[in-house]
Amino acid sequence: MDADDRNIGGPAPGRPGPDEWRVRGAHDSAYADAPSSAMSPPRPPGIAGLSMRYQIVAALALAAVVVVAGVHVLMVFLHVSPPNTMTKEHGQAVDEWVYPEFEQNWKLFAPNPLQQNISVQARAQVRRDDGGIATTRWYDLSAMDGAAIDGNLLPSHTEQNELRRAWDFYVASHDNRNQPTGTRGELSEQYIRRIALLRLDREQAGGPGCAVHRLQLRSRTTQVRPPDWSDEKAVAKPLVRELPWWSVSPQDVPLGGADDAKPGRCDPAPALEAEQR
Repeated sequence: MDADDRNIGGPAPGRPGPDEWRVRGAHDSAYADAPSSAMSPPRPPGIAGLSMRYQIVAALALAAVVVVAGVHVLMVFLHVSPPNTMTKEHGQAVDEWVYPEFEQNWKLFAPNPLQQNISVQARAQVRRDDGGIATTRWYDLSAMDGAAIDGNLLPSHTEQNELRRAWDFYVASHDNRNQPTGTRGELSEQYIRRIALLRLDREQAGGPGCAVHRLQLRSRTTQVRPPDWSDEKAVAKPLVRELPWWSVSPQDVPLGGADDAKPGRCDPAPALEAEQR
């Protein structure tokens, strides 16, 4: 027996005592019982931390997003660029991609921005049960959209732009005599007509159960009053553009055919201006 092991001063220097052996034994046992995942190195962040299968899926999704974004930027660039060989050959494809959600215009940043308030109004002729025709009052469709937007923190894209863009589309494709100036004239007429019919149906124009027989639109344009410091002069009198009456066909009414009201259902409002056939 060494002198250092005698009970004269505790364990020898450099050797663990009984308490330290117990602590070390517990630590080694816990480390041995720990799962292997705790001992594995941490995974790298991001896509690199996924398995190979998910890395491939993520890479394909990212590539698809990049391709779609690149195509969109190219289409918008061709839409706003001056006429060139690409737009002449593929102009229809560009328009189908851009219209109507991604249309670009420079009215806000132009040297002379738009300074007009344009109100689109509509009225209808409904067929009464006795065979006569009743004409409704004028419905201000633009004012209805404005009332729906006013005070709304998240207004609908339809309420903001559908009617306005449809009217701009019609005006751009027709002359002052309301004659189409190109191949898109008929399309613009159908578009604005269907929008107006849906709005009048929502308002139950003519009374519940009445089917629209004919439709008429008009616009009322007023100049925005210039600021006091400006020398510009605004025309105070509104400019009214009244379109001819359009006959309504079953294809114009997505929710039901024209003149499909059953006898006894149509009850025109008293305010209608009655007209004989």
